[in-house]
Amino acid sequence: MITGENLIGNEYSKLSSTTFRGTDPATGQALSTVFYEASPAEINAAVDKAQAAFWTYRKLSDARRALFLEAIATEILALGDLLIQTAMSESALPEARLIGERGRTIGQLKLFAALLREGSWVGARIDHAQPERQPAPKPDLRQMQIALGPVGIFGASNFPLAFSVAGGDTASALAAGCPVVFKAHPAHPSTSELVGKAIISAAHQCGLPDGTFSLIHGATTAVGMALVQHPLITAIGFTGSFRGGKAIYDAAVQREIPIPVYAEMGSTNPVFLLPGALRERGSELAKGLAGAITLGVGQFCTNPGVFVHQRSPESQLFTEQLASTMRQLSGGFLLTEGIRQAYLNGLNTLTGAGALLEAQGTTTSERQVSPTLWQTDVPTALAQPQLTEEVFGPSSMGIVAQDRAEMLHFAASMTGHLTATIHGTPADLAEYAELVDILSIKVGRVIINGFPTGVEVSHAMIHGGPYPATTDSRSTSVGTAAIFRFTRPVCYQGFPAELLPEALQTDNPLNIWRLVDGEWVK
Repeated sequence: MITGENLIGNEYSKLSSTTFRGTDPATGQALSTVFYEASPAEINAAVDKAQAAFWTYRKLSDARRALFLEAIATEILALGDLLIQTAMSESALPEARLIGERGRTIGQLKLFAALLREGSWVGARIDHAQPERQPAPKPDLRQMQIALGPVGIFGASNFPLAFSVAGGDTASALAAGCPVVFKAHPAHPSTSELVGKAIISAAHQCGLPDGTFSLIHGATTAVGMALVQHPLITAIGFTGSFRGGKAIYDAAVQREIPIPVYAEMGSTNPVFLLPGALRERGSELAKGLAGAITLGVGQFCTNPGVFVHQRSPESQLFTEQLASTMRQLSGGFLLTEGIRQAYLNGLNTLTGAGALLEAQGTTTSERQVSPTLWQTDVPTALAQPQLTEEVFGPSSMGIVAQDRAEMLHFAASMTGHLTATIHGTPADLAEYAELVDILSIKVGRVIINGFPTGVEVSHAMIHGGPYPATTDSRSTSVGTAAIFRFTRPVCYQGFPAELLPEALQTDNPLNIWRLVDGEWVK
């Protein structure tokens, strides 16, 4: 049963008189359940419980935390059709997409569990003492990663499961040993409550302390800001708009004790189409790019919102084929009314800045939005930065360069993005090797002859990038390297053997890889 209450550890709470309801994006009608926005007292209680839980949870073995993550996955799967149907009513996303997203959510929980079981993620380093060294003895030094403390996580609007309550941010924080206070996204509060209860059920099964996980609701910014500013919160994870992420970052760094904010804030994920590729497979690329632009009604953070090509007969034919394909595609419902209005406002901004509307798709409902294709040139794009800013939805801006030099100049002028893609033949890639170097500085993931809209959950994946794509380009929000957002290194000097953590004990009882006197050994 969905109650609309805040989950303060093991307790349900509704102290506030401020309420809200979710909305069905397909109809614009409010859904039935009333949700209670978390009061300051409830937020404080959730964080206080998390801090109390931290002293026990951080010391659990990796094996026990792995069991917890696997139990969460089992509990989510046990929700069955109720979870999928609830998410459909709150997001207007299709059933197949949400079933796939549930699978991804479960998969990433299990991936972190496997990381914990292997154990080497702690990055153990041992430098043995050299008491006879001259002119000064060398002490025994041992280093490893430890959990930061209670963390605050914000749910994303565009992924009600995989970037939400049990998503990558929560999975990586819990894997690291950090209790989580989760701020549910108001666009899908019922879905959030179901998954939140699944996590708490898993915590009960695993005998974890009260406060290991809490979930708080709020339709206003006050709830999120109170979480960011709470002195016991040690880090923040966020996926959303630039405006929201920047506000959270500014608040966090202005605290008496600043904390890290890992905010993913948007990207246009530029695609560079090189001359040889357009000559050899322009028609195929037009079809593929149109599919990537409109996938999920364009509501992916890796949606290709900009593509760049050089003026030529082949590029003109490619543009015509792409426009023809886009005109035949139907739009769809966006996740919230606010996102729909922002999309329409973004299109008006492009028109006002002088962009040429090349093509527009169709809709079957007045509440849907249509795909759009735009065009401008490099000088105009550089003079009017709003032309290359993210319009969240099924829209993309084509930028025509006069030659190779102008294409490289545009690439070098870009701000930070999550991804960049190059389509080229072997000869293209040799001729444009400089483009690869430029893009490696500008983005977190460079793709050759593919499209950016698939983000594999794996050990090597980087889903991040230089500002303004994220607030910290050194991290990722997808893949097992995300665990390091919620840890820090500690060095233990001159410790007696009985005080050392298992990961740093000389006989290596965990059988993990360690850097011992400069060599990786097991």
